[in-house]
Amino acid sequence: MTESLLSPAFLFRFAVPCQHLGSPCDSAPATLDPRYRLLSFGAFEQQRQFADLRVGWHESGLVFDLHVTGKKQSLWCRQNRMEESDGIRLWIDTRDAHSVHRATRFCHCFICLPAGAEGRLNQPVCSMLPINRARENPRPVEPRELQLRSQTRRDGYHLQVSVPAAALTGYDPAEQPRLGFFYAVVDRELGTQTFSVGEEFPYPEDPSVWGTLELSQSGTKRTPRKST
Repeated sequence: MTESLLSPAFLFRFAVPCQHLGSPCDSAPATLDPRYRLLSFGAFEQQRQFADLRVGWHESGLVFDLHVTGKKQSLWCRQNRMEESDGIRLWIDTRDAHSVHRATRFCHCFICLPAGAEGRLNQPVCSMLPINRARENPRPVEPRELQLRSQTRRDGYHLQVSVPAAALTGYDPAEQPRLGFFYAVVDRELGTQTFSVGEEFPYPEDPSVWGTLELSQSGTKRTPRKST
């Protein structure tokens, strides 16, 4: 019998609820509580689960709250080598289009590090990167438009990133309450944890393999679903 090489996570497109924040992004709590936690379907890929990612939305933008634990080695973060550094990569499509294989102007890629800013390397840094093979690019975003909080710990770190609506081309929760979404937490020591499929798939540039964030209204209970 021949063992199947097809990834189990590739058989589904995952959609998860994203809870509404009670306040604008610039006044979000220092940490989001567990009701904002995202499920990680990377377990289907037998990925090591070392990251706890939480996300909330508001008309003013999105807040991502990341906790990484289990580290024994020091962080490796460099602003001049961001794609090789420990941190999180976020892909967001404000049109949730899964029928295209090349990014549109509504697709964004942010790379966020808990440390490594130029100087003493102890401050967080975040930047929007171009997506390879994109048909169009979104509006350029200056790093100062993104708000960062970071706290390093002996066994990991806590990083919070606020992405304002102005930094997301086409962001309109009233008209478009579903966002294409993917993340990858990369760590030189612990490996890579993703939202679903693993590194054998071209998620850095192909929106068709991303999942979906469903922007739930405050107080509305919704359960994760998966669609074929």
